[in-house]
Amino acid sequence: MKKYDAVVIGAGNGGLVAAIRLLQGGAKVLLVEKHNLPGGFATSFRRGRFEFEASLHELNDFGTKDNAGDVRDLFDSLGVTDKIDWMEIPEAYRVIVKSENLDATMPFGVDAFIAKMESYVPGSRQSMRKFFDLAEEVRLAQAYSSSVNGNTDSKVMVSKYGNFVRSGSYSVNEVLKTLKMPQKAIDILSAYWCYLGANLDDMSFVHYASMVNRYIRRGAAMPKMRSHEISLALVSRILELGGDVLFNTEAVKILQDEKDGGVAGVLLDDGTQIATRHVVANCAPHLVFGKMMDKVSEKDVRATNARKFAGRGFTMFLGLNRTADELGVENHNYFLYDTSDTVKQYDLMRSIRTNTAQATVCLNRAYPECSPKGTCMMYFTTLYMSDDWGNVKAEDYFKTKDMVANMFIDRFEKDTGAKIRDSIEEISVATPMTYARYCGHPQGVIYGYESQYWDGLMPRLQMMGEDHTVRGLRFAGGYSMRLSGYSSAYFSGDISGRQTVGDIKREG
Repeated sequence: MKKYDAVVIGAGNGGLVAAIRLLQGGAKVLLVEKHNLPGGFATSFRRGRFEFEASLHELNDFGTKDNAGDVRDLFDSLGVTDKIDWMEIPEAYRVIVKSENLDATMPFGVDAFIAKMESYVPGSRQSMRKFFDLAEEVRLAQAYSSSVNGNTDSKVMVSKYGNFVRSGSYSVNEVLKTLKMPQKAIDILSAYWCYLGANLDDMSFVHYASMVNRYIRRGAAMPKMRSHEISLALVSRILELGGDVLFNTEAVKILQDEKDGGVAGVLLDDGTQIATRHVVANCAPHLVFGKMMDKVSEKDVRATNARKFAGRGFTMFLGLNRTADELGVENHNYFLYDTSDTVKQYDLMRSIRTNTAQATVCLNRAYPECSPKGTCMMYFTTLYMSDDWGNVKAEDYFKTKDMVANMFIDRFEKDTGAKIRDSIEEISVATPMTYARYCGHPQGVIYGYESQYWDGLMPRLQMMGEDHTVRGLRFAGGYSMRLSGYSSAYFSGDISGRQTVGDIKREG
């Protein structure tokens, strides 16, 4: 039986970072991945002459060498920043809500963002400045919490981050209204909500403020060779540090100690048993507790089942045989909604037939050479807030895919004025079934567990100690303490990796 200090299950974003942190902490590490490639959703694929990005729209809080964000600092400490060829995203987003005559294009940079908002909504400047000041305090408070692995000193929190503490239990809409922000400014500022997958009556203010602040203050970046370039760089670093990586290898069982029920090893799909006392699982607790462990406490079952699945993913990829200029595709990142009311929009996104909301990207606007000359690429993403795809009969599956794809194209052309349908050379559609099959996520969920009041970012960070119920088992990725998203997954791996190093050292 082979023996390792720690085994990382899953080579998604969180697992890759956790493996590096473990190796940097001196541990002997094995990373196992059932796919033949690393990255999970952080990958790319080819159709004809186009290489499509599977999921990443833009990596927030990266920044530049002179204005580094927290993600860049993390990548620097991991030793991977210079392994990747980065490019900057030109603008933050364009949000269009035709029913409310809303069409706004917003820039990166706090001062530029506030100035542009003032041009759209005269009288909004003061409330926007208050928002970003508070959002920066949120970021600093989170950085402090992470630095002490969630073991925060209440006196420090109150004295240094008092406004963060005051706003910590309120929703986005409650705080924005308290700041006396004009409704139209709230509507424009709220455009990013679908990136977190919860309506702004339910979403914690500190979670949303943290994300928006990181995007706008530091800008966003993208690897030229798609997110797969990041995944390959992280694997390369793992190998440099002496870690072992097994692809095409599924961990089917977490073996447990008979005395305390803690981790004793990992069983692989070829029958190999790996001896270890520590596992970082870059997968859903529903999967781990439901299929991979024989002895699970009632507390863990209840806590896991209490959580709500976030959005199920649907993405359409288009390779177009004309340029973005020729087609009238003006922006890199679009948000198209039926209504600015996030609660109403969330409800519309429960059903296949009522959901036409989309976050749509044209990568050529950030990197013109990403596709062959005279062409461009686009990808359209939405979330389903229920398991409505589970109601689709097998014989209706392809017909339903075509229906939704047509709805997306019609919506984009109507809202933007661009004409893309007649220029489609390649098309590929990923439904929740695709994501469930590709990464084993329940119901095709791509956003982990939904950010609710009791289960949002700060409760999870503050409950890391209480959530660590199985000796030797920690989680990373979109289902863990930092919730979903690329940056969040990387930071979850950072936290879980460092925590596991501490666990190993305490064991001697």
